[in-house]
Amino acid sequence: QVQLVESGGGLVQAGGSLRLSCVASGRTVSTYTMGWFRQAPGKEREFVALITWSAGSSAYADSLKGRFTISRDNAKNTVYLQMNSLKPEDTAVYYCAGDRRGTPPYYARSRYPTAYDSWGQGTQVTVSS
Repeated sequence: QVQLVESGGGLVQAGGSLRLSCVASGRTVSTYTMGWFRQAPGKEREFVALITWSAGSSAYADSLKGRFTISRDNAKNTVYLQMNSLKPEDTAVYYCAGDRRGTPPYYARSRYPTAYDSWGQGTQVTVSS
């Protein structure tokens, strides 16, 4: 079983940046597809970004392209989400997720929470206007 722990959330003003980290323990996630999702109050959990095990492929929610960047360091068993030009609508709890099957981004299911079998507890990101 993989344990995922997110960190790096906090309160930031609109236009600011944050870098989220997700550290995996319990086993290596070097072959996993890793994703970030977010959930705002009263809304469903939504896809943010994913990256394949080799970091050769990544995908983003259309509305976030150009502002968010996902990366990973397999040696550190860590995935990152760099968030720039933050907006109040980015306020949400951000979750790290792992897909042990390594689903590539060209499969639509890779953007759905059901494709992921390991989840972190989430980290709160609040963007003030």
